[in-house]
Amino acid sequence: MNAKGTAIKYGDNVDTDVIIPARYLNSSDPKELAQHCMEDIDKDFVNKVKPGDIMIGGKNFGCGSSREHAPISIKASGISCVIAETFARIFYRNSINIGLPIVECPEAAQAIKEGDEVEVDFDTGIITDRTTGATFQGQAFPEFMQKIINAEGLINYINSK
Repeated sequence: MNAKGTAIKYGDNVDTDVIIPARYLNSSDPKELAQHCMEDIDKDFVNKVKPGDIMIGGKNFGCGSSREHAPISIKASGISCVIAETFARIFYRNSINIGLPIVECPEAAQAIKEGDEVEVDFDTGIITDRTTGATFQGQAFPEFMQKIINAEGLINYINSK
């Protein structure tokens, strides 16, 4: 299993309030949430994101509230994977629970530039910046996490059992 797309890059401490502003939390519709994803820090995000793109973050990505709306809006926008130096723990868990692949890799998060073509191999954890040719060793997903992601989330995985 892998992801391949163009990098869209953000900095440190991207919190859930800028991933999906609180004023849109009256909806749980993924498509509606995706229309407002990142709008407070990147007004053009919804116009530039394409299915398969890869979001890059710095340290403490997804900090703030524990709302599941944040990873849902990212996934619904078309992002296939988020790579960051570090993730807030509740965001990490919420992402896996809804089937959004996320990979911690400080070296990749620092080196990959906006617009680079990136590929992530979830079996090995290898991240390749196809623009520069650089490779990075991220965390591979354990088999049980890959099953959750492949099922599009924990609930779907449990229901399939």
